[in-house]
Amino acid sequence: MQYSAQSIEQKKNLTSSVSEPIYILMVDDLQENLLALEAVLNNPRYQLVFAKSGEEALKFILTYDFAVILLDVQMPGLNGFETAKLIKERKKSRHIPIIFITAISQDIQHIMQGYQVGAIDYIVKPFNPEALKSKVAQFVQIYESHTKSLHEMNWQTTSELEKMNKELRITKMGLTKNAVFSSILQKALQDTIVTFDEEGTIISVNPSVRRMFGYVEEDLLGSSIEVLLHSIESEVSLETPITFNMLVPNFIGRMIEAKAKRKNNIVFPVDIYIGDAMVEDYQLFVCTIRDISERKEVELLRKQQVDQLEHVVEERTLELLSMNHKLHREREEKSKVTDDLMLSEGRFRQIFEASPCLMAIRSLQDPTFIAVNKNWVKSTGYSIEELKEDGYHWEIFKDVNGIEENFYEEDWQVPLKNQRVFFTIKNGEQKQGLLSTEIITIKNKNCMLILLNDITERVAFEKEMARLDQLNLVGEMAAGIAHEIRNPMTTVHGFLQIGKSNPSNLSLEHMDLMIDELDRANKIIKEFLTLAKNKTSDKRRHSLNRIIEIIYPLINAEALLTGKKVNLQLEDCPELYLDEKEIRQLLLNLALNGLEAMEAEGILTIRTFCKEKHLVLEIIDSGNGIDEEILKKLGTPFFTTKDNGTGLGLAVCYRIAERHMARMNVQTSEKGTKFSVYFEISEGK
Repeated sequence: MQYSAQSIEQKKNLTSSVSEPIYILMVDDLQENLLALEAVLNNPRYQLVFAKSGEEALKFILTYDFAVILLDVQMPGLNGFETAKLIKERKKSRHIPIIFITAISQDIQHIMQGYQVGAIDYIVKPFNPEALKSKVAQFVQIYESHTKSLHEMNWQTTSELEKMNKELRITKMGLTKNAVFSSILQKALQDTIVTFDEEGTIISVNPSVRRMFGYVEEDLLGSSIEVLLHSIESEVSLETPITFNMLVPNFIGRMIEAKAKRKNNIVFPVDIYIGDAMVEDYQLFVCTIRDISERKEVELLRKQQVDQLEHVVEERTLELLSMNHKLHREREEKSKVTDDLMLSEGRFRQIFEASPCLMAIRSLQDPTFIAVNKNWVKSTGYSIEELKEDGYHWEIFKDVNGIEENFYEEDWQVPLKNQRVFFTIKNGEQKQGLLSTEIITIKNKNCMLILLNDITERVAFEKEMARLDQLNLVGEMAAGIAHEIRNPMTTVHGFLQIGKSNPSNLSLEHMDLMIDELDRANKIIKEFLTLAKNKTSDKRRHSLNRIIEIIYPLINAEALLTGKKVNLQLEDCPELYLDEKEIRQLLLNLALNGLEAMEAEGILTIRTFCKEKHLVLEIIDSGNGIDEEILKKLGTPFFTTKDNGTGLGLAVCYRIAERHMARMNVQTSEKGTKFSVYFEISEGK
């Protein structure tokens, strides 16, 4: 049998590859347990890898090939059983032997659960170091023997596998190309769609290639993608030839404008979009090519029309200048009769032109612009002549909570005051402003006096200030959580120092106290993360009443324990887009706060009803109300009036409401407190 140079080199390296370090994964959430395992398994040939959680262990599984895994059962987050199950579900890691180490239970049912999820052995703490070392050594020996066998098999079958992999690659690409095409052809059935591999070799094309390029499918299979693409405009030169290395990865996921070349060498403009996908272990690229020749012709025609319009505007301007000159002479002849009128108009014109705001007069009959001041021309770029053109349309929209809404003709018939609007200037830039209008009469015609105050820069400044306020809040919250966590840490640290000097001084009461303090710190961190993280809510259509009914038994049980009652008053309401888990948390936080605020025999009322465009959730207690000084600080992180509170519950509620585009109101008196949450029915998300 003949061997390639690569195969001979693999045989030379066979011995050295077997003697490589043996990776052993040890998973335990307690550092001292990891240190104990490290002391038992210390061996120069072992490469010990430590993980403090199931999630961290899964990340190491993706990086290393372990000979054996020592896995603790009881861990926060993913426990040992869940972690082992996920390891065994992965094809590349299902062969790794797992030894469970636990001090929780020696019950046969508990042990059988470990074997069911894939454990090889089950060791109960405290364990015998020599026994553990011997078991690990046996698994390492099995791993080394398996690895050596794999290397020998790999050396003997390299050339055969390379040939089989190549054939398999072609087969897999043929089997999967239809699946890749189906998702893209739905969007661009008229476009040419080309699939090519990571070397730029065309694997398949759709029938549109015949109409667009003049090729049949067999002409292009096995050719380079560069056959179809010609050039692209760049800053370096007017046209740069397109190569495969230019397309990938520079233009993946982007729509680019380029030029393609037909079979008859005719070059034409196209839009190109390239997407990539992993099929098994191979990377494929899908390129859609759209002919934009007609669009380019339309753009050229529009440019010619614009040039003609500019010429017409110039002629019209000259005519207007001539007419203005004639009108000026007529005004001079009639000046004695119209002195008073001219004086009045002059004063208005002076105020009109000197105003720092954008001012204009617009007819309500046409509607067309009659006059604009200098600031209008300076800010928008439009002169009065351009505004009077027949084809001109003033692009202005209402600003309703940041959403654009159209102005209708009936809206102009009523005077406006400081209406927030979006408007577009000549260069296409969109700005924000405050619009005020007044109906006036000029020459027996109803006109509208427009006053527009540009607040674009002010809005940007307000956003920047809001961002700085958020950064300041983050600093204050970080200082608060540091202060809150330092207290339990100080308690635990003190008892550990006592135990270090004399372990007998630590009693079970001390241990329980340390665990309580650590649980308190963990609760603070958990609520802080719920408040701080900017996660995307999993919103689906839900009935708010249904969510309340599901969680009602829990709230009612809590009330009965303290001699209180819960009263539901739920009206028929439409479904909304809600994150059910977050709404449950909001309900629990507000309801439990209400129960804690009441004495025995108190009644907590939960209401839902529709009011205008809102679905309203109300939680009303019959307590003594909230003091004015405390009311001002509601929702502030780490502010609490409870002895064991974290001060994050209401802050989390406000954050959940914000993610649902809802607003919260608080009303309080000596008879009780009412929290109201207003959900928008029209939006729903």
